[in-house]
Amino acid sequence: MSRLPVPTLPAPPVGVVGLGQLGGSLAAALVAAGREVTGWDVDPAAREAAAARGVRIGRDLGGVVMLAVPLPAMAQALAGLDVDPAATVTDLGSVKTPVLAELGPALGSRYVGGHPMCGTERSGHAATDPGLFTGARWAVCLEPGTELPRWLRVAEVALDAGAEVVPVTAAEHDDAVAAVSHVPHLLAAALAAAAADAGPLALALAAGSFRDGTRVTGSDPAFVLAMVQGNAGPTTAALARVLDQLTRPWPELVAAGHAVRATAPAGRRPVRVPLERAALLALGRAGGTVTRRLAAFVEGHVPGG
Repeated sequence: MSRLPVPTLPAPPVGVVGLGQLGGSLAAALVAAGREVTGWDVDPAAREAAAARGVRIGRDLGGVVMLAVPLPAMAQALAGLDVDPAATVTDLGSVKTPVLAELGPALGSRYVGGHPMCGTERSGHAATDPGLFTGARWAVCLEPGTELPRWLRVAEVALDAGAEVVPVTAAEHDDAVAAVSHVPHLLAAALAAAAADAGPLALALAAGSFRDGTRVTGSDPAFVLAMVQGNAGPTTAALARVLDQLTRPWPELVAAGHAVRATAPAGRRPVRVPLERAALLALGRAGGTVTRRLAAFVEGHVPGG
């Protein structure tokens, strides 16, 4: 078994491919955390904006390479770049199983899937925010063939950006985000379209609940379509569960929804978990997160007081 990296070893450099909202924000956050960061984007304006925030711009990437590009561009993201053959490659894509199937054969155990649960309906380098990841959940995939040292290096990048790490498999990730991210995009679109059909008066009277429920309709439609189509199976299943809920008697439905919020754990308790695949995945499945790396353990939290 390969020796685990320990916190006393120098943190490897980070390469960020794609300097839009997510990639630009990540690069800026890591520079602020003292990490060595090299970024690249096909857009000269994005490169200039990142350079102004202290990011080194170049095509030579090593250490941990983050792919912050749209899902359709993922397979060709490294084309034309000089990537260290020993580098660990991860991504920020909103769907994991298709990316694993696409990148896994070429990269093998060098690839570790990832997905930070943050971002806004804005896009592009102008939406860069170094604080975007602070307190966010960042799924880092731990498959049967994942090398734990590489998983840890990706997790350390997420922690340095201010996020909390959720150990998960690609399939578990896709099932979960279908319910809490992908279906909400479809519901927001349906709500907005139905309100528009109701006429100008309805839109004029729309207030906080409508605004909150439709906020993500401001997202790039191409991004949303790639996300839901890339995760079509789990999204279809999750949407079916929502439609089933809508057939319930309204008093029953309202009470059930309220109960979910009312019975949610009020706090969370600290835990220490060994650096073992089964233990890490159990932490993620329990709704827990990793917040700190130790030599042979991680520290984090699980729901509950």
